[in-house]
This record gives sequence, structure tokens and C-alpha cells, in this order.
Amino acid sequence: MFGLPVLRTEDPRFLKGEGRYLENLPIEGALRAVFVRSIMPHAAISGVDVTLARTMPGVAGVFVADDLGLPHQAPSGNVEGASGTLEGPFGREILARGTVRYVGESIALVVAETLGEALDAAEAVFPDYDAMPAVTDVEMAIAGGAPLLWPEVGSNVAHAFAMNADIDVLSGADVVVRGRFVNQRLAPVPMEPNAFAAIPEPDGGFTIWVSTQVPFDVRRDVADALGLDKARVRTIAPDVGGGFGAKLQIYPEYLAVARTAQLLGRPVRWVESRSESMLNLTHGRAQVQRVELGARRDGTLVGMRVDLLADMGAYPIGAFLPTTTQEMLAGVYRFPVIACTGRSVVTNATPVAPYRGAGRPEATALVERAMDLLASELHMDPAELRRKNLIPPEAFPYQTASGTTYDVGAYEGSLDEALRVAGYAALRAEQAARRARGDHLAIGIGLCTYVEITSFSSKEFGSVEVNDDGSVTVLTGTSPHGQGHETAFAQIVSSVMGVPMEVVRVIHSDTGSVPRGAGTWGSRSLQAGGSAVFERATAVMDRARVIAAHLLEVDAADVTSTADGGLGVVGAPERSVSWGEVAIASRDAARMPAGLEPGLASAGVFREPGSTFPFGAHVAVVEVDTETGDVRLLRHVAVDDCGRILNPLLVQGQVHGGLAQGIAQALYEEVRYDDEGNPITGNLSTYLMPSAAEFPWFEASHTQTPTPLNPLGAKGIGESACIGSTPAVQNAAVDALAHLGVRHLDLPLSPERVRSAIRTTSV
Repeated sequence: MFGLPVLRTEDPRFLKGEGRYLENLPIEGALRAVFVRSIMPHAAISGVDVTLARTMPGVAGVFVADDLGLPHQAPSGNVEGASGTLEGPFGREILARGTVRYVGESIALVVAETLGEALDAAEAVFPDYDAMPAVTDVEMAIAGGAPLLWPEVGSNVAHAFAMNADIDVLSGADVVVRGRFVNQRLAPVPMEPNAFAAIPEPDGGFTIWVSTQVPFDVRRDVADALGLDKARVRTIAPDVGGGFGAKLQIYPEYLAVARTAQLLGRPVRWVESRSESMLNLTHGRAQVQRVELGARRDGTLVGMRVDLLADMGAYPIGAFLPTTTQEMLAGVYRFPVIACTGRSVVTNATPVAPYRGAGRPEATALVERAMDLLASELHMDPAELRRKNLIPPEAFPYQTASGTTYDVGAYEGSLDEALRVAGYAALRAEQAARRARGDHLAIGIGLCTYVEITSFSSKEFGSVEVNDDGSVTVLTGTSPHGQGHETAFAQIVSSVMGVPMEVVRVIHSDTGSVPRGAGTWGSRSLQAGGSAVFERATAVMDRARVIAAHLLEVDAADVTSTADGGLGVVGAPERSVSWGEVAIASRDAARMPAGLEPGLASAGVFREPGSTFPFGAHVAVVEVDTETGDVRLLRHVAVDDCGRILNPLLVQGQVHGGLAQGIAQALYEEVRYDDEGNPITGNLSTYLMPSAAEFPWFEASHTQTPTPLNPLGAKGIGESACIGSTPAVQNAAVDALAHLGVRHLDLPLSPERVRSAIRTTSV
């Protein structure tokens, strides 16, 4: 089963242009929806004039909040398994009523026969604004006199937490290093923007098409909003062009479009433009971190104190993300004690929610930058400082100083492999030679040893059934958006049952076909969904052996799969039956063994008893032009451990994608606002998302440390490379300029920022 590089079975339809995305689905008679969005970061709305818009050609309806008759949508507290209590009533209206709190917030909804007519009518909707002071800087938002998004709360702090706040965690330290790090706000920029369509059915129910990671969650919330039993709302996620966590949310626009379809009795389709998506699809990261790291003179860690200030944007739907950062603060190191305080703060900006890594990249960036600061202070090689403090393999399962229990790890092995592949000693020698000759092209070597959390103790549905023609139908509650689930799950069934992959059909992302499912997030799909399929396929195989043994008049222990995809007798391949024959016999009581229930199927839920903790080590090599501040990534070596690898090609795809996003954060991407709260990176001409041309060839390899928590031994891989790569590149850039006195660089590593740091330290 494991280690087979099977090509993705999904790819032919994509390569032939046969993918089904929501914009090009044929929906007969569908109206088009366009939202009127706020152009103000913070304002009172005294009224919305829709009179002219309602008279425009093709307009079927123009709706403001009062027209929908829907309650406000409360902030979600189920961010990847986290929980907590918000400090105040930060509820969000489906359409803004009374106040808008960020540029891009929906105020009205226009529905028309064509997209062009809806866009024209949207231009004729006139909100009456009274501008109010805005704040988009998270540190300013908690300062005295800051504009309050909810004056009745009396603060912009939506959630606060503390761990060991009263303990002197630095006691006994010979050396203490301090830093202030900014993990900048990012836009997810999936290839396909947000999209939703609602189709009324004759029985009063609905069919929903939506570009989402969690179709069952969408079904639940749409059914609640429309006052329907969820069984009457069929929700389908067709091919989804990327999610990265941003399509975990149940957006207010979904509920507004569904309600207008209900009111008008016609299908309504909504698809974001790219500019809308940049303003309204939830953002990620956005933390200001302060750290104090203490150690003894020999490099042994003593303790760490951290303060996290998380920008939540206008609505704190991701308020509990920083608690995941807290959980992972120890990284791969033996910290005796860690103290952490954190606050989630609302600002007049797009809401922040999970984005690839969701709290874990922020933790890794913090501790890995702090380790490099400490190495510099101690005049110690960064690799040796890390090695000295790694959690040893024999210590697992290991409870960290932040209270998280890691399943299994072999951290030194991945670090050694990354250093070997990179040729670490030779790189240091080249760096020394360049510095000795005063080369203006400075080389830097950056390290990151990381661990992350995946699956979040989740459960997932799976079923396997053999049909009368010998084909196999698999149902899974996961919902892919590029990961290759159809390939992976067919590969599992093929390996367990001995059937060709071509006869395995994997059905997903449709609440009308699959009875339940948690969806796809937190790098959970193979370990949760794949384990469910593995268990069900194993149960079917065991059952099939009994039936085949009865048909062949042998003992079940003597039955095995055959080379031609059937079931036969060990040592006597001419005595065999096809899977179709076994399936047909399973439904015929006269041909079944006594006491065996009819049918050749198994369905159930796999429950993982705990989270898993993938890990790895990255080495980045950069070249910095000290005259211009330009940073070029020359090499990136990634050694990631996701447990036992099922399909190396699928893993490679996830690693390459994660590397691209992590490196992009380090070098290019940042959402920015001006002093008045207006976004200045609202499209792809101002938000610097790189193409493949900006990256070197990735040098990716793996170690394999199976987890004992699921039958596959698998851990997540979807977010790992995104977590390990960013700090490695950041550390490399600082390392390149360390001889000039540069101690830290915030992200992204723009030429302007780098050149400014060089000038400041050279004065």
C-alpha cells in the first residue's frame, strides 16, 4: 500500500478542461447576485437608497438587511477544534445594519437576470454614510483613546488568555534575548474565488452548490437560516479551486443568497470578483509577537515568555486562533517552562480566520527567530543550539511546557538530513569567504526545525461497497480542493482488496450522497478520512473472504485476492470467483453462509484518539544585495516527516505548494492599509503573489516516523512546508546581514525594508 507513486486519477479531467467549477455549472434560469459593499472602513449607515436600483432593467430584487428577515450571524468559535468565550457581543449582520466596520462589508444585495444588469443596478444603490474614526493597526487598537468598533463593549479586545503569567520563567537564565516580531496579514488568494448558488426545489427544499471545504457545515447553517430541516438542503461542493482555510467559513453572503432564492422562488448564483475576494475572503496570520527567551551560557534553554497580539479584523471569527499558537510555542525544544499571554483584537479590516497552518506558522516563526537571536548572542552555531535542545526520540509521547502532548518525533534525524543535503559546512565556508572579500552579494543560511499539530482529535465517516459488476463505491466525508483524495482513497481500497484502482469510484462533497462528514481542514484527510476508508475496506475484505470461502468450499483463511482482481484459493489460482460474483452472492440468502447478514458493504466512523504532530527541518540559502536590499532565494531544502507515506507524488505536491506559500510570505506577500483604513493591496497588481518563475527548484525529501494513533501511521502534510519554510527564509536573510549588525527583519523581506535595516545599522 505504502510508497507507491500513483499518478492522480483526478488530473485527466482538469487537463482536458472538464473540471466542474461553480461559475460554469449550467443552472437553468439562474439569476445573478451582486453585493453592494462598503467603501468606508468605519461608518454609521443612516439609510440605503435602493429606489433607482429597483427600476433598472433585469432587476429581480434589491435587498437590504430588513428585507431578508434573518438574524445576525454570530462569530464562529469552532476554529480547528479550539473553543473559548468572547469578551463581548461581536455579532455580525448578514447585511450590515447601522454600522459598517471594514471596506468590503456587504450592505445590500442586487439580484438580476444577468451579471451585467446586476452590476449596473449595484452602482445605483446609494448608502448614506456618516464616517467614523477607524483603526487598522492592532497595537493602536488597544491603546487609550482608540476608536471602538463596539463602544458598548468598552474595548477592542474580543478574547484574552494567559498561561503561567505570574511565574518567573526566566529565573536562572545567564542570557536573555528579546524581540518584537510581526507575522504580517496575508490574503489566501485561491485560484477560484468564493462562490455560491441556491436552487429552490419543488418540494420546498434547496440544492446548494458552493465552493467550500465543509459542505455539511454549509448545509447546517443554510438550513437554519431558511427554517428548514437539514435533510431538505442538499449541499454539493463541485471542483473547488483552492481553499487554504479561507473556505472553512460560512460567509454571510451564502445565507443572503439562499434567502433571496427562497423569497424569489428562483435559482440565484453569486461568484466573487478577484477584487471582492481580496477584500472579503478571510485573511490570515496578522500577529504582533513579543518574546523573551532565557538560556544558560552553554545554550541550555531555561524558559520563554511570550505576548501575542492577534489582529482579528472587524469580526472575531478567528478569535481562538492564538490559542493554537500558544499550544505550539515549545516547538521541538525541551523548554522547562513557558509563560504566554494573548489578546485577540478587532480592527477595521477584513476578518482574520484560519489560513494554511492556522496558528502553527505563527508559533514556529516566533520560536525559530528567537532561537537565532539566542545563537547570535551566545556566538553559537544555530544548528548546534537547536540540536542541543531537541526533544529526544525516547521521550515520546512528550508533554511540552505549553501543555501539548506530542505523539512521536525524531527531530535530530530530520535536522541532520537537511544539513547534509544542503551541504551546510560548505555553505558556511562560502559565506565566510564572501565576507572576507567584502562582496556586496552576501549569502545567508537560515534554519528552521519545526513541529505542528494536525487532525485535532477528529473523526470521519467512510464506507466501502462492492457492486454487482465488481466495481467498488467509496463514500467519504472529506471534501477535497486539490489534495488528491480520489487517488489516495482508491489506492487504499485497491491495496486492501486487490481490485484495480480503475474500478474504485470515490464519492465526496455531496450531502445527498454521503450521510455525514467533517470536511477538509487541519491536514486531517488521510489520517482521518483515509483511516476510515482503510477500516471499511478491511471489513469488506474480511466479509468477502468468508463468502468466497463458502462459494469455493474452502476455509476463509485460504482465500486471497488474485492477480486478475478476484478472490481465489491460496496455491490454486484456477479456483477463484470474481468480486461481482461475490457481491451478487452476498445478496442471495441461499448462497450465503449461515448467520451472515446480506450485502457486501461496510460503513462507519473512524475516531482518532489524539492529534498527530508532523515535523521537519528546512534550510534556506539566500543572496542579499547589500547595495539594493534585494533578497534572492538560491536554494531551499525541506525535510518533512508526515509519518508513513502512502503516495509520494501526492506528498510532493502538497510540499511544493506549501513551500511556495511559505516562501511567498517571507519575500513578497502582505495585506496593507493606509492611515485611514483603506486597503492598498486590493488586487493582484498591488498584492505581490509570486509565480513559479520567482522560485528555485525545491530540494524536498522526507523522513518517516509513523504515528501510533491511526492504522495508516499517517500524519498530515498539507500545511507542514508552509510552516517550516517562512522562518528558514527569514532567518537566512538576517544571517546574510548579521556581519553588518542587522539583528532582525520583519516580513516580507522587501528591498526597501532590507535596505533600510542596512542603513540604520551602518549609521
